[in-house]
Amino acid sequence: MNPIKILDILPEKMTKTHNKLFKEIRFDWNKEEILEILNMPLIDLMWESQIVHRKFNKYNIQLASLFSVKTGGCEENCSYCSQSIYSASEIKSHPQFQVEEVLARAKIAKNEGADRFCMGWAWREIRDGKSFNAMLEMVSGVRDLGMEACVTAGMLTEEQATRLADAGLTAYNHNLDTSPEYYKNIITTRTYQDRLDTIKRVRNAGINVCCGGIIGLGETNGDRASLLEVLSNMNPHPESVPINSLVAIEGTGLEDNQEIDSIEMIRMIATARILMPKTKIRLSAGREKLSKEAQILCFQCGANSIFYGDELLTTSNPSFQSDRKLLKEVGVSFNKDFETCKKTLSSL
Repeated sequence: MNPIKILDILPEKMTKTHNKLFKEIRFDWNKEEILEILNMPLIDLMWESQIVHRKFNKYNIQLASLFSVKTGGCEENCSYCSQSIYSASEIKSHPQFQVEEVLARAKIAKNEGADRFCMGWAWREIRDGKSFNAMLEMVSGVRDLGMEACVTAGMLTEEQATRLADAGLTAYNHNLDTSPEYYKNIITTRTYQDRLDTIKRVRNAGINVCCGGIIGLGETNGDRASLLEVLSNMNPHPESVPINSLVAIEGTGLEDNQEIDSIEMIRMIATARILMPKTKIRLSAGREKLSKEAQILCFQCGANSIFYGDELLTTSNPSFQSDRKLLKEVGVSFNKDFETCKKTLSSL
């Protein structure tokens, strides 16, 4: 008996969409096409995104731990951020942690199963000197632990990008936040082009690009499609695309924004997966507010990375233990080295 092919049981409308999506990996998506996908009937959208995900990826989840190396005092006026000097929140500025302290945190994250360690600095841009030299040591130290190293620290120069690459940096995170059209409503101290220029410097240095955005800022569906248009037209696509939902923090400009519905996150994850088939789509800030069932649907639709650990810079996050339990219940694999180590220890 011949095996049933998925195309044989897809409705005609879905088959046409499916054929269009699978023709090739594209870098020329336009906003109208993306809006059509984003607004598909949810069941159809989930189906299509899962087919794309299964075609290009295995069902495993990358665990990325995030640590705030330098907190607060940022000169940018991002209206969602409690670390901005323009924010009235109670987040206090904290000087940069020492190299040894950061590497100790990285070891804890590795021991708990993380395979990527992300380090954040609340800076407008990287400045040369002792702090940057310490950053390079941290990157080298994290790589020596056998982990991927990621940095987010604002804008950088070509020379700084090259030095980070030489230190072994795996990825540099620099989010676009929202669409080019809506951006001026969120931040005015740095232009959209500044962000794109930073991403270009990272790419030119041979470092992987981690670049995503935030939903729940007050943007429209059209803005979400426009953001995804910019990301999906990058060639190559970003290796990682974090999809965040706003965590409305008291004292920030967006403290009164309403929490988004989990369906909106599922739609964004699914659409990003269809547009960027091989990219790691990271379920990021705001995940703590999602139910277990909503997170499972996000994984089904193509999310294959999460921020892992008790906090994300200045907001809370599910615990290591609860995330491992969830992933085992779902039946997806994660850090094989961690699993092997745990089995070995339990047998002693």
